Parts: sequence; structure tokens; C-alpha cells
Amino acid sequence: MSIGLPESNRTEPETVRGSAPRLSLAPRPEQRAHDRLRIVSVAELPTRFGHFRVVAFTPDSSGKEHIAIVKGGVRGKSRVPTRVHSECLTGDVLGSLRCDCRDQLIAALQTIGQAPRGIVLYMRQEGRGIGLANKIRAYALQDQGHDTIDANRMLGFADDARDYRVAAEILEELGVRSVQLMTNNPAKVDGLRANGIRVAGRTPHVVQANPFNESYLATKRDRAGHMLNGTPLSLNITNL
Repeated sequence: MSIGLPESNRTEPETVRGSAPRLSLAPRPEQRAHDRLRIVSVAELPTRFGHFRVVAFTPDSSGKEHIAIVKGGVRGKSRVPTRVHSECLTGDVLGSLRCDCRDQLIAALQTIGQAPRGIVLYMRQEGRGIGLANKIRAYALQDQGHDTIDANRMLGFADDARDYRVAAEILEELGVRSVQLMTNNPAKVDGLRANGIRVAGRTPHVVQANPFNESYLATKRDRAGHMLNGTPLSLNITNL
């Protein structure tokens, strides 16, 4: 299954040890070719949701390794269905009900798995960019009655510390002309556009709330501007 990646865009393994650009929310300046994230390897990835290819890249400036899960040929294509998913160990792996992360990841893989082409970026930005241990510290504050935004602020972090520069570089390396972004978060659209990605449109990505994350989702809607109106996506979780 080809994703349209020319051989010249695949770096040799030793390139993994090279440097990568410093993270920034601002539009990035022109970088030397060896400073940018580059494809390291591409492999087949059969899953419960469909047959994909997984693309690995050189680490970013903090040493984190991100991946792209790709369906079909995307190089040179427009309006490619794309989900930029931030890592959530508690949700994605442990099935935590405190957030909607796992359901959103499943919904993205199901949707793209049934489409001719698409991309899921799995970004190593745990806890909206504050890291796993700090996310657990924020959880403890939420247990005391604070919402997710106030908990971040009490720990000295921004409401949302995620960086879309690296995601933009990955999309550029994959060669897409434009993306149809699967998100409820206008800041994600703005972040990609600020870093040079053409976002042709936004597709709502609402999932069903549960008693444990209703307050969290309300905070995202009321304080972070997430667009959570609309019919929740139907999840097929019988094989999980």
C-alpha cells in the first residue's frame, strides 16, 4: 500500500541522531534541510480499524518521536481527512473515562480506515503538552474541585501547552496539499495554519460524554472554545 512517498524523502537510520528545530507556536522560519523532521521508516500496519501504514520520523528538539498512521496515497492530495491526536496514556492505553481521548482516537481510526485515504498523527504531547506526571498532578487538583484549565494554571502551565509546529512539519513531509481537519478545537485549526498548513475545512469530531467526563467536556466547550455541538460519532468497540 503506497502513501506516495518518494525514496529521496526517506532518511538513513543515522539521521535519527541529528538535531531538530526548537518548538514554537509561532510560524517557523526557513530551516536548513537537516534541521527538519524527516521520515525514518515506513511499515505496514494492519489494525482492527483497517489496513494502514505507520510512518516514523526523526525526533523533535525535545527527543520525542511522533508517528503518522496513513491510509492510501496522500502525497499531492487535497482535503486529506486528518486527525492530529495528542498522546494520552491514561485514556488511549488504560481506558480512563476522565477524558474523551480514547474515543476520539478510535473514531478517527474507524473513519479513516473506511476512507480511501487519510492521516492520524499521534503526537507525543501528553496532558495538552505538560507531560504525564504533571497531568496526574492536575488530576489531583481536579479531584479537589478545580477544572482542567484552573488546574493547569495552578501548576504554572498554560491552558493548552501543545505545539503544532511539529505536526505541521510532519504533514509537509507527507506532502499533502491541504487537510480536512477532524477536530472540535478552533485553536488546532489556527495552530496548523499559523505554521503553513492549508486547512481546507473542519469536520466535527464529537464523541459521547460519560458521567466521569461531562464536567471536563463542559470546560472545554465553555472555557476553551471547543465546538461540541452535534451528534456524537458512533463507535464500533466490539473488537477492542
